Amino acid sequence: MPPREWNAVSYDRMSAPQEAMGREVLDRLDLQGDERVLDAGCGTGRVTALLVEKLPHGEVLAVDGSQAMVDQTQQRLGDAVHAFAADLADLELDAPVDAILSTATFHWIADHDRLFARLHAALKPGGKLVAQCGGAGNAADVEAAIARVGHPAIGEWTPWNFATPADTARRLEAAGFTGVWTWLQEWPVAPEDPHEYFGTVILGSHLERIPEDERDGFVAAVVAEMAEPMAIRYVRLNLLARR
Repeated sequence: MPPREWNAVSYDRMSAPQEAMGREVLDRLDLQGDERVLDAGCGTGRVTALLVEKLPHGEVLAVDGSQAMVDQTQQRLGDAVHAFAADLADLELDAPVDAILSTATFHWIADHDRLFARLHAALKPGGKLVAQCGGAGNAADVEAAIARVGHPAIGEWTPWNFATPADTARRLEAAGFTGVWTWLQEWPVAPEDPHEYFGTVILGSHLERIPEDERDGFVAAVVAEMAEPMAIRYVRLNLLARR
């Protein structure tokens, strides 16, 4: 299934938690300032903008599966970035990069073996992968709330691939990466507007399966099933590796 088209305007408004996570991941990427770096899953460019600041003499490529996200990134950063739409599982670059940064993206991709093979091919020898995504146990409280609501169009289907550190390390090494480190990190999130946050950031793929006149009610029902005070139990999977 190809990547879905996002509501980029709403995501940009709601994605402060993802930017905060991304800032911490970016701090792990040691840069001299003249490298060619790919932001793999750029979203609306909030983290990409921080990456641009670290590369005053470098080049930033930004890719996302959603054209609306890419358009928002290009609008935000203009000529400071080369942004394009592509499925990361089919990624091909005209020339390899020195490093790949990715935040809040890999858990939307079903085939991590294929993903890591494409990322490995996109890096120069010695190039670095620094990434974070949802890991094993991520948003388990949300998944339980979805199950309790029990919409027939959803059933047991999920759009997410929340992998374990051990499985991820094995897949990275099988793809040819070395110096692999993977670990989980808890990061609770209390959204300012739970209904919009769930409808855009969390449940967007679910809503595509639900009749349009039932979508708002489904979001409201899932939000109502969450414990109060609201604190979504994010568990982030961190990845460090080198080609």
